[in-house]
Amino acid sequence: MDKSKIPYHVAIIPDGNRRWARHRGLKSWEGHEEGAKRIEELSRQAIKIGITCLTFWGSSVDNLTKRPLLEKRALLDIYERYFQKLVADPMIMEDQTRIGIFGRWREQFPEKLKKILQEGIEKTVRHKKTFLNFLLAYSGEDDVLAAVRKIIEKSRTQNLLDNFSAETFSRELLTADLPAVDLVIRTGVEGDPHNSCGFLMWQTQNSQLYFSEKFFPDFTGEDLICAVKSFIHRERRMGK
Repeated sequence: MDKSKIPYHVAIIPDGNRRWARHRGLKSWEGHEEGAKRIEELSRQAIKIGITCLTFWGSSVDNLTKRPLLEKRALLDIYERYFQKLVADPMIMEDQTRIGIFGRWREQFPEKLKKILQEGIEKTVRHKKTFLNFLLAYSGEDDVLAAVRKIIEKSRTQNLLDNFSAETFSRELLTADLPAVDLVIRTGVEGDPHNSCGFLMWQTQNSQLYFSEKFFPDFTGEDLICAVKSFIHRERRMGK
């Protein structure tokens, strides 16, 4: 692959964990467990092929409020174990990877897990070579509405609206620190390619989309390479 054409920012919607488990007669959280293993593989592959910024949508707000209690507990336990391992991974230091966590996880997650996530953020805050991001307790609609509310509140005491711009708006997003997404990958589409809950609405305005029939636990590093090759061979018109 031409390294100069590798997408800078790839975002993955890892759909299909529960269906993968159901097809095998397993519990839903066993699918999430396999999905966590796949995140580790894909993160390493992304660095190998030259992707600088990689973002995974870990969970929406609905995942944490509307799913069965046992599944929610299992998912939080997986997060705890995965992020403990991630923070301690020497590759994070060697590759100078900065960990970013976006969403309402501080409001939704138990204290022990929040402490682990915060440790990962603080430990890697000065890293600038590669970026590994997770959207936790996140929805795109909530992100945009939260930004609008902040702007309305600030405009009561500041003169924001006279010089209102795209930059003014983007600064107020929960995901303000995320760059524009070059390639969005969604797994588990099963003949129904679609977006979800306004996924990164602001950052995906000019993104290329790649859909895979494979459930996320089956989506390998080789599949990531195929997605990137597809991106490279397309013409990006950027809305023109």
